[in-house]
Amino acid sequence: MKQIVILGSTGSIGTSALDVIRMHPDKFSIAGLAAHSNQDILLKQAREFNVKRLALVRPYEKRTSLDDIIYGENCATELIRQTQPDIVVNGISGAAGFLPSLETVRHGATLALANKESLVIGGSFLKSEAEAQSARIVPVDSEHCAIFQCLVGEEHNDVRRIILTASGGPFWQTPRKDFPRITPEQALNHPKWEMGKRITIDSATMMNKGLEIIEASWLFDLPINKIDVCIHPQSIIHSMVEFCDLSIKAQLSNPDMRLAIAYALFWPQRLALDLEPIDLSTDLVLELLPPDTKKFTSITLARHAMQQPRSLPCIMNAADEVAVQAFLKGRLRFDQIIPVVEKTMDALSGWKIDNAPEVMDLDHEARHKAEEFIR
Repeated sequence: MKQIVILGSTGSIGTSALDVIRMHPDKFSIAGLAAHSNQDILLKQAREFNVKRLALVRPYEKRTSLDDIIYGENCATELIRQTQPDIVVNGISGAAGFLPSLETVRHGATLALANKESLVIGGSFLKSEAEAQSARIVPVDSEHCAIFQCLVGEEHNDVRRIILTASGGPFWQTPRKDFPRITPEQALNHPKWEMGKRITIDSATMMNKGLEIIEASWLFDLPINKIDVCIHPQSIIHSMVEFCDLSIKAQLSNPDMRLAIAYALFWPQRLALDLEPIDLSTDLVLELLPPDTKKFTSITLARHAMQQPRSLPCIMNAADEVAVQAFLKGRLRFDQIIPVVEKTMDALSGWKIDNAPEVMDLDHEARHKAEEFIR
């Protein structure tokens, strides 16, 4: 049985990963669980799966019975060091996931990566460390998992382009002039996926797709001009790969993160899952539409960020995290999120990064600068 650690175990990725493990309890032993602040759910999970090592960033109450839990901002990284797992599922939200991802590959473990920010803000350092330690990075994002599957048995040089599909979020048909009136409640109402708040807002602004373009470039060693995006409202086609002979492979399934998580956990095997199959007895309509990059400028912004791949993506992500939180708290309009990101990138475009610790320094500086613009 492989030893597994789940970071962000109380969030959408973590709970889905545990659900997959429930389907095949004989395959894994859970060595550790980490959460941000949901202490009650973390303890419930620990009891169900008999997990002895836990980590909690912000406990709401320290009791004697919890003295063996690792606490603090670096608790996820320390949990990896103490448990020495075979696989780490990183479902942490935002830039906070970078250092645990780095620790995972330094340990030589397989990184089942749902935290796209790890590659967005520190892709060059994470990839080089993984190669040095012969650690495998397996994508958990549904789009990147689809590409990963489509590339099995193919030659890298035969890839002409990859095509990331996007649901379009709740506003892909909404006129730009209506963006200033969009409320957090409306933006959090995603038509297809149940996700955390930040990623749901990013889906609404399509910043999430911009981040995924950068993630795909690092994951699959492709230049940014070989990565395209199309709108696919049904979220059945999770992404596609076009080859030099112009044939296209696609991976299809009903929208359910458990499939991508299971593929990452069990790779290179496939195991049966108790999920809802696509119903081909009905009239299945699959639309593929070009994105409106004038309305959703985040896609173009992400491509621009890769002109300085060690710095601008980090700035873009940090500013977006701050702007999204400001929008959720009513301090910023929906249509002001991306302009704050652009201004922050312009202000810090000269920043240079030479090593992994400096990634978090730049992340901190970008957050401070974004907050200045918001104020």
